[in-house]
Amino acid sequence: LYAPPAYVPRSMAFPTSPVSPDAVQLMTAFILPDYQGQGLGRVMVQTVAKDLLRRGFKAIEAFGDARWKEPACVLPADHLLAVGFKTVRQHPAHPRLRLELRSTLSWKEDVEMALDRLLGAVQKEPAL
Repeated sequence: LYAPPAYVPRSMAFPTSPVSPDAVQLMTAFILPDYQGQGLGRVMVQTVAKDLLRRGFKAIEAFGDARWKEPACVLPADHLLAVGFKTVRQHPAHPRLRLELRSTLSWKEDVEMALDRLLGAVQKEPAL
């Protein structure tokens, strides 16, 4: 779930707000437990990046949960860092992280290949 920060007024409650005006805010994401640990989180971030590049945005920002223990609305800061985000404003509980979209251009082939694999896995087998 992502949107320009103007559409997420509650984000101002985070201690590391506001989101930069040139960025779109990544609010949350979720992968069912049976599908976790397969790289789908990275693919989701890459897909968001591809969508936002086409729309002319420069970056994605998110508030991370530095103390993440179990699924919650705020994404784990460690996961965001692992998929390419950098910390722009440190905080012990909710750092603000940023992903520059121009750095995602090399991800295009990876995203397309992963989507092909995912879509291929869910296509119905032809009847014999």
